[in-house]
Amino acid sequence: MGTLTRRDFAKLTGATAATLSLGGLLAGCANGEEKQASDGKATGGQAKTPSQVVVSMTAGSEPAGGFDPMVSWGCGEHVHEPLIQSTLITTTTELEFANDLATSYECSEDGMAWTFSLRNDAKFSDGTPLTARDVAFTINGILNSEASECDMSMVKEAVAKDDATVVVSMTKPFNALLYTLAVVGIVPEHAYDDKYGDSPIGSGRYLLEQWDKGQQVILKANPDYYGEAPKIERVVVVFMGEDASLAAAQSGQVDVAYTSATFADKQPGGYDLLNCKSVDSRGISLPTVPAGGTKTDEKGEAAAGNNVTCDLAVRRAINYGVDREEMIKNVMNGYGTIAYSVGDGMPWSSPDMKCTTDVEKAKKLLDEGGWAVGADGIREKNGTRAAFNLYYSAGDTVRQGIAEDFSNQMKTLGIEVTIKGASWDDLYPHQFTDPVVWGWGTNAPTEIYNLFYSKGTGNYASYESTTTDAYLDEALAQPKVEDSFALWQKAQWDGTSGIAPQGDAPWVWFANIDHLYFAKESLKVAEQKPHPHGHGWSLVNNVDQWAWV
Repeated sequence: MGTLTRRDFAKLTGATAATLSLGGLLAGCANGEEKQASDGKATGGQAKTPSQVVVSMTAGSEPAGGFDPMVSWGCGEHVHEPLIQSTLITTTTELEFANDLATSYECSEDGMAWTFSLRNDAKFSDGTPLTARDVAFTINGILNSEASECDMSMVKEAVAKDDATVVVSMTKPFNALLYTLAVVGIVPEHAYDDKYGDSPIGSGRYLLEQWDKGQQVILKANPDYYGEAPKIERVVVVFMGEDASLAAAQSGQVDVAYTSATFADKQPGGYDLLNCKSVDSRGISLPTVPAGGTKTDEKGEAAAGNNVTCDLAVRRAINYGVDREEMIKNVMNGYGTIAYSVGDGMPWSSPDMKCTTDVEKAKKLLDEGGWAVGADGIREKNGTRAAFNLYYSAGDTVRQGIAEDFSNQMKTLGIEVTIKGASWDDLYPHQFTDPVVWGWGTNAPTEIYNLFYSKGTGNYASYESTTTDAYLDEALAQPKVEDSFALWQKAQWDGTSGIAPQGDAPWVWFANIDHLYFAKESLKVAEQKPHPHGHGWSLVNNVDQWAWV
């Protein structure tokens, strides 16, 4: 059958406008059926063949560990619905919980056990019924897997009480587990091995038809799916660079092409610019402790602390002194929204995180904090210059632009910021000692926990507050998730303390990046949830509901 050759793929990922003709691919993937237009309409009087869409994604969207939920498929850094596998529950476009495999669930009063009742009509693609034993096997497998990127550290174990009932016991109350379970695909106990990611067996909306590693993935509708049959019967995902994605759209050979603010004005004829709002936040960590300390995380012990950002006056001044709107205009061509926190606009976000630009207030904070302007325009306090390094991922032009713009803006305050692009391997040793331009954001409040809980996995600022920790613990202990939102907000600002700019200010946030795509005018893309961090699979969460018109 027709596939992307290595030579053609190299052309696609280059900076030229030359593109691969995907016609052979689309015809070859029809399993011997007549050639079709990509919108599924018959051509030349031929019989209609299954509808399909061709979507380009970043090269980083290809799952390194395969389509294995016990590694990173659907979970980890870039969360999305796993498509091939079913999940216990899911979330709606309003981010409310809805049942998938589960028919009901409840939490014990002490928050230490969750009980799920399961539907009886789900089966894996090999015909085997899906039972509670498969659910328990999946959750326990994640717990025991060193390779898993899914954080279930708050779970003790999962036990199948019978074929239709599973109980998840906790090590601590943690109601945000529901958000995790909404993206964890259930795998078959009888057919799981270390090769599963290459040939996954699932019970979801789609089956893996073909995977040409480094090039493309083809999914086809699962004929035995227990839910509504997908409107889009085949999904072809091609992995390519940003330039190649644009070129593929310009030649009309993909139906949806990811793009960025840099290329948004190059909209090809016959395509709409699809702008998906996101909670994909960009911000900078500001270490809150002096240099000379250490911090331990999963990678081991590392140096921690910064003698400039450990000063509260500096952190607050940075928050008030940066012009976020100007940064979005300069760096993102306006394709972004101002961010004051991780997860703005979510039910758990706090309006008290809002921080209006006030350069004079920022300067006054520095003056009152003892940071005097020196002869070269850079402030100094007790022999310490208001100067620090800012690291960013060298392969990310938006983060580079953020770093450059931030550095320029800080000069007005008398703060010297030296930007340093580095690979992630070279960047991580600085994660606790220097400010870093990070990307975070999911459709869950757990990002606040990860970044600001004293033992959070993303606590790069080395921030510790017993008050904040107490609010976060109390929020997670609520048997009903909706009852936790006010407590998440108090962790950010309770009127006297918190992580807000007027409080401890351990981070400064800039923008939520709009996720941009060129989509064919005749393709109706279903309503999207706010996109989390990661420009890839979240777009096709509901591809089964798309339609050609």
